[in-house]
Amino acid sequence: MKPDIHPSYRQVVFQDLSSDFAFLTRSTIATKETVKWEDGNEYPLIKVDISSHSHPFYTGKQKTLDVGGRVDKFRRRYAQK
Repeated sequence: MKPDIHPSYRQVVFQDLSSDFAFLTRSTIATKETVKWEDGNEYPLIKVDISSHSHPFYTGKQKTLDVGGRVDKFRRRYAQK
């Protein structure tokens, strides 16, 4: 590997702004904000709008909507005759 061409891979805290959930992981993303974590150490902070803690797919609150009966309209139009 060539020296000094790779970004620094370090521990960072990702904070979900919609549910106030945070988790510690490793990343190369750059940020200027920091936060004090549960272990007493200070880590870079990345703020995200949505994570697995608040996304409807992962929370089981996802709803499938058929707005205006589009599926039925499609089936009627292209049904076998």
